[in-house]
Amino acid sequence: MSNDTTRRDTLYPDTDTPLREDVRTLGKLVGWVLREQDEEGQLLDRVETARKSAIRRREGDEAAEARLQGLLKNVLQEQGGAESLVRGFSAYFQVVNLAETVHRIRRRRDYLRAGATQPRSILETVKTLRQAGLDADEAREALSALTLEPVFTAHPTEATRRTLLRKEQRIARRLVERMDPSTTPPEARAILESIRGEVTSAWQTEENPSELRTVADEREHVLFYVTEVLYKIVPPFYEAIEDALETVYGKKPSQPLPIMLRFASWVGGDMDGNPNVTAATMLETLKRHRELILGEYRKEMAEIYGQLSQTRGRAEFSDALNEELTNADVTSAADLQGVPGRHREMPYRSFLKRIYERLEKNLRDEDGGYNGPDEFQADLELIESSLEENKGRHGGLFFVQRLLRRVRTFGFHLAMLDVRQDSAVHRRVVGRLLGEDGWTEMSAAERTQRLQDVLTSNAAAQKIEDEEAARTLAVFEAIGTCRKTYGQGAIGPYIISMAQNVDDVLSVLVLARWAGLADADGNVPLDVAPLFETVPDLKASGGVMSALLGDSFYKAHVERRGSQQMVMIGYSDSNKDGGLAASRWALHQGQKILVDALRPFGVELTIFHGRGGTISRGGGKISRAVQAMPDGALGRGNLRLTEQGEIINAKYGLRGIALRSLEEMSSAVVRATQRIAPAEDNPAWSELMSLIASKSRETYRDLVYDTPGFFQYFRQATPIDVIERLRIGSRPPSRRAQKGIGDLRAIPWVFAWTQSRHILPGWYGLGSGLQAAMEKDGEAVEQMARCWPFMRALLDDAEMVLAKADLGIAERYAELADNRDEIFPRIREEFERTVDLIIQLKGNQALLDDDPVLSRSILLRNPYIDPMSLLQIELLRRWRAEGSPEGDLQRALMATVNGIAQGLKNTG
Repeated sequence: MSNDTTRRDTLYPDTDTPLREDVRTLGKLVGWVLREQDEEGQLLDRVETARKSAIRRREGDEAAEARLQGLLKNVLQEQGGAESLVRGFSAYFQVVNLAETVHRIRRRRDYLRAGATQPRSILETVKTLRQAGLDADEAREALSALTLEPVFTAHPTEATRRTLLRKEQRIARRLVERMDPSTTPPEARAILESIRGEVTSAWQTEENPSELRTVADEREHVLFYVTEVLYKIVPPFYEAIEDALETVYGKKPSQPLPIMLRFASWVGGDMDGNPNVTAATMLETLKRHRELILGEYRKEMAEIYGQLSQTRGRAEFSDALNEELTNADVTSAADLQGVPGRHREMPYRSFLKRIYERLEKNLRDEDGGYNGPDEFQADLELIESSLEENKGRHGGLFFVQRLLRRVRTFGFHLAMLDVRQDSAVHRRVVGRLLGEDGWTEMSAAERTQRLQDVLTSNAAAQKIEDEEAARTLAVFEAIGTCRKTYGQGAIGPYIISMAQNVDDVLSVLVLARWAGLADADGNVPLDVAPLFETVPDLKASGGVMSALLGDSFYKAHVERRGSQQMVMIGYSDSNKDGGLAASRWALHQGQKILVDALRPFGVELTIFHGRGGTISRGGGKISRAVQAMPDGALGRGNLRLTEQGEIINAKYGLRGIALRSLEEMSSAVVRATQRIAPAEDNPAWSELMSLIASKSRETYRDLVYDTPGFFQYFRQATPIDVIERLRIGSRPPSRRAQKGIGDLRAIPWVFAWTQSRHILPGWYGLGSGLQAAMEKDGEAVEQMARCWPFMRALLDDAEMVLAKADLGIAERYAELADNRDEIFPRIREEFERTVDLIIQLKGNQALLDDDPVLSRSILLRNPYIDPMSLLQIELLRRWRAEGSPEGDLQRALMATVNGIAQGLKNTG
């Protein structure tokens, strides 16, 4: 696949020359594959004609528009023609996306080789701490307070199946190999042949699974990243911090850094709207977690076994290790039978063999295994201290300490399993078990009082036959089993979706007691985290938490849990409820409200950010988001956030990228908690922002919820009906029978608007809000845009969405809707208003003037996306006219969904 070199090369600065060369090489490689795989030899020519015509079309060439439309018409007349053309473009995007990702690794290496400081790196952060006056111990303490906890969710926003993702990872590794300057020409050719093989086999693989993805499929998808990437980079993360401290302060920390990384998952524990997740899936999931992590430990121990060959007479060994070996000879002779005779005088190997065998027994659930990760860790620490005491610092200690860091991070559970359920389920079940027929119709205050009485008196539940109640209680029973079997760290917080009142939290404690999860004194060993999602619920969250902690029973419960309280805030539903500006402001204000509400109770608050991948669902640059958070929202340095869909692959798909992602997150949190470049706090700005949010929400809801026929427009002017048929998640796309937008989940809502290039949830209403504020005090709004991190983040994120949106293409989708003339002009008017005001406030001439990398990426991608969008529109028209059947048209449509998602690098 060729490139228009003179036109496109000017878009690459010198630092990106290698990226340009990678894109050119991979484009040619895809072209070879297309020519080879197409028996008639037309596909590559069609892809090239469509691409070049799309470029000229965007430059205003009417003849190019006619050529493109003619080509697409011909393609649509051939069986499988549209699908093949779309897949050709998609194949190109797959390799270009990988080239851009690998280029990030290359840039990081360039900084390291040059001895330079990369922006947003740990080294830059430590240098900044020193400039701020912190000494070495204070800097270490500031970093040690950090806790990062990515939580991987099963939300269906990854349109690429796992088989193809694995191929992409192998291609990326080959691209990294090409960076080695010592690579010989034959080796370079072999690398390209390997890449070509992966691209070819990907071309011959069906993109859309034939069956709906199961919870087990989702679990394996997420655990692949945890075991293949995150497991590997945990030690290097800590080593990077130690190296930075040594570089800046001249010495490494005297004490090891505490555990600052934790990982959690919702896959197998998120029941909200997913009937496929049950107590059984929780038990299966954690069993699989343990199986995988013990397997990783055993592989690593085999490598350490090969390293630690020290023999008696050549090396000394600690008394503690010798004593343990003596005991082992007596109590575990069978475990040592596999140790070759020549290794019996190698104490470390003898001891490692014993450890290995005990892990084997854990895997087989046999007696004689470890009672928990602490015992395993203690055995490894015996080896560590013996090496330290006996001149073994350079004789294998490094490898033992790496394993220890992993054990302290992953335990026997690999990733903590969060549990989540909708508050409405708890209300229904509690009402039935109390025998209160009108329970859900009672006021929240009445339900709270009744639950307080139940908790105080330890009243029992009624015995009834009820399937939903049995399923709910079984979950709490499974929590207890998992804690006993896999350790206290195996189960995370119990999250209550759509929490609104105190009774929603107390209901969980009551159900836990009824299920037998409480101890003999009635204490429930469970952290309960309410999730506030809509704009009104976020505003009310402070009052709810104050009332909750004012309850003597709950306050005592929290004190037993270490005086810590987690509260989750939802970005997706708040945006769907009120639009971008209202959502962001409600979330910002909600965090301030929660910090202020919990402060009088002496309870440490952890805010759990339910972020999605797109701007509409809380996505965007994490460094920008953290900087925009209000004071106190991060506590001492706690950042817990969801990672989902294509963002998991984008941030954690390669080890170098994953390490960089964690480094950027940690740097942002440390800078925020140490108040380096603190955000200004101006009451006048808050007043203006409230006006922006209010007017924005009014404008958004007037269109989305109050305009007759808007739901019809959404269903006709977007491919939502195709997205609902994609087999990319185990969870239904709607919470209940779909009667309107309120019943649709936020993910398919955003996914559909993204495909149709409206991307409406990411900007609609903001322009009207900005205009109202500008009319009141334009000078202050301009100052907010320059000086307030919150406002800058809002404008930057909206600008990115507006740049990716394309109202020209969106108008073509609008032609599919019967009420186009009533709806689309309003969308265009608000779009133009928002674009004009953002450009004005940022002092630019066009969108993304100050982000040339993203601007270039969008400019280069559009000619490849446009033909797929135009094809999707015509395919939708024909498919719907035929009654939306399964078959060739539907397969071609699904191919367009995948291709456009690859091109935009966004789904939902």
